[in-house]
Amino acid sequence: MQVKRFFAADMRTAMKLVRDELGADASIIGNRRVAGGVELTAALDYQMPTPPARQPNLALEAELRKTQAQIATAQAELISRAAVDEHKDRQLFANESLVAPELLATPVKASRAQPVAAAKPQLQAAAMDQRALDAMRFELHGLRELIEVQLGSIAWGQLQNRKPQQANLWRRLQRMGLSAELSRVLLERVSKVAEPRQAWRMLLAHLAHAIKTPKVEPMEEGGVIALVGPAGMGKTTTLAKMAARYVLKYGPQSIALVSMDSFRIGAQEQLKTLGRILNVSVTQVDPGQSLIQALAPLARKRVVLIDTAGLPGSDPALRLQLESLASRGVKSKNYLVLAATSQSQVLKAAYHSYKQCGLAGCILSKVDEATSLGEVLGLAIGQHLPVAYLADGPKIPDDLQVPRSHQLVSRAVSLQAAEDPSEEAMADMFAGLYQQPTRRAG
Repeated sequence: MQVKRFFAADMRTAMKLVRDELGADASIIGNRRVAGGVELTAALDYQMPTPPARQPNLALEAELRKTQAQIATAQAELISRAAVDEHKDRQLFANESLVAPELLATPVKASRAQPVAAAKPQLQAAAMDQRALDAMRFELHGLRELIEVQLGSIAWGQLQNRKPQQANLWRRLQRMGLSAELSRVLLERVSKVAEPRQAWRMLLAHLAHAIKTPKVEPMEEGGVIALVGPAGMGKTTTLAKMAARYVLKYGPQSIALVSMDSFRIGAQEQLKTLGRILNVSVTQVDPGQSLIQALAPLARKRVVLIDTAGLPGSDPALRLQLESLASRGVKSKNYLVLAATSQSQVLKAAYHSYKQCGLAGCILSKVDEATSLGEVLGLAIGQHLPVAYLADGPKIPDDLQVPRSHQLVSRAVSLQAAEDPSEEAMADMFAGLYQQPTRRAG
């Protein structure tokens, strides 16, 4: 049997190392938490080669017997010394009343020390119980991850054998960057279609139907429109495109710009420069100033565009900013600006940070720099956010489009990865589906 230890940051990475090093026949015999990750002990059974006939070495055997005799002598001496020390201790405690009688005549001190001495074992036992509980919790978590990885690998293998057409569709959806949950829902709707091309076309049709777009362009409806989102998503550039688009069509008289970004250096000057170029009024809202009062002089404007500050979710100023946008006196339609270049976790964090102001939809920016649209489209579908605008370049206002759902799907297909995901990636994706018992893969 070959036994080897593997170190990794998490359980899935460790499992991949085991598969790469020992193969799929390896058995996991232990796991534990270590500094920086986990340690996995794996074993692989194999036939041991027959050892060659051993020639006796008389000199080595004689030296070995001499060493064993010395060890036995040393052990006997240690045992005898321990017995002598124990006898001395007994004599010392037996004569304790003669040596120190004042110790027995002080019951008050002994009673004070007794609770402290009794509390120490209790504290030690509680600490040991907590450590044991933490170790048990880690063991269960490790076993759960281990089972999920194994189930994911088994489920993916069974799907390839039983339903190769669906397995191919799974790969194509993963190349587009769609999440496992959304892919599962789409595949369930075409599970009865036998012809591969027709199944793919119907799947894309269902995907397009799931993407919501506004029937009327937000700028045409008018009112107060605020662009919200974290820093770096492209809010100010998108606002400039929207303002220029409106001015070119209707003129500068019925539109105004408002800036709530007093945190970023140069943000106010950037918006003032845009206002001078377009001949549009720009209002600055300082921290602590009421947004309702700032918008009161602009009541006659048909469209008011608000540029907000991109603040992290933990910043207290973000809560105040979102509360002012959500107030009834403002009546603003808030659109979350999402950069298509952002990772899935960043997009989810942005949504959860800004959803409290009430989102009317989203705007996809930096589409020209993106390598995939599946992540941002998956968030828009999952959170029921209509896609109001599509910003796909730096030109103002040319690179701002009013999207259609089938155009977004076509764009996502054109940006899909050239190569299929690896077998390990597909197995990990299926393992994620087992984190909730109600989900089924395939």
